[in-house]
Amino acid sequence: MSGQPTGSVSGLVVVDKPAGWTSHDVVGRMRRLAGTRKVGHSGTLDPMATGVLVLGINRATRLLGHLTLVDKEYLATIRLGQSTVTDDAEGEIVAEAAAGSVDETALREAVAGLTGEIEQVPSSVSAIKVDGERSYARVRAGEAVELTARPVTVSTFEVTDVRPGAMTTDIDVRVVCSSGTYVRALARDVGAVLGVGGHLQMLRRTRVGGFGLDLAGTLEQHEEALSVVDLSDAARGAFTTHALSEAEATDVRFGRVLTGVDLGAAGPVALFDPAGEFLALYEQKGSTARAVAVFV
Repeated sequence: MSGQPTGSVSGLVVVDKPAGWTSHDVVGRMRRLAGTRKVGHSGTLDPMATGVLVLGINRATRLLGHLTLVDKEYLATIRLGQSTVTDDAEGEIVAEAAAGSVDETALREAVAGLTGEIEQVPSSVSAIKVDGERSYARVRAGEAVELTARPVTVSTFEVTDVRPGAMTTDIDVRVVCSSGTYVRALARDVGAVLGVGGHLQMLRRTRVGGFGLDLAGTLEQHEEALSVVDLSDAARGAFTTHALSEAEATDVRFGRVLTGVDLGAAGPVALFDPAGEFLALYEQKGSTARAVAVFV
């Protein structure tokens, strides 16, 4: 970690996003704090959500597209008995059903059925584009939007608490899932399986890949002393690593194909020279390794 950077510093900043802020709002604040326009984020968090938002500064923005491929962890509260137009607490309630005495066995069976490799229909208020326009924009304009199901992986979906009420039941859950999974859609679908409807009441992202809340600072904390994970540490925290010989490092600096190298992992691998400097992301292709992105 480094202290207050200049506009030339490259690295990641992990923010504990507050409720009510869009991801774009946080990027705007970070541009001012970091003194550069080159700031991006690795995956949008809805305004109502809080928790880990990974930002890239300068050269580290090129890492962000690869960070979106890693798994993410969430804590959430789902309210059963009410369906909303947005599948979360910010939307208008469109249907209600008595859900004050949900059978816990049926609940856990519903959750188990939404765990693993599943086909998920994203929430209609997602940022997915439909004929060039964001789905959420079409919904807010009064248009009915039906999105196509897509494969996602929900490796963990566990109920940690059940709190029955008079007409609704709130359940706390922990979710570990692949990028592209909508926890709002999981809330909707649990309610649908149980026949009572459901929506997301609270969402907190606790981890993006190897970056958790333990590394995150609030905006106020970053305002006092901006904490930046430098490029090499960021690569070590996010990817499998591979140490190069000096000859290999020379080739990698020019983005050349490496022959006779086994990176030993699927997906991008972070390559380091003998001095420990991060050089590039490479991917194994048969008996060769090829550049995904070179950072020097």
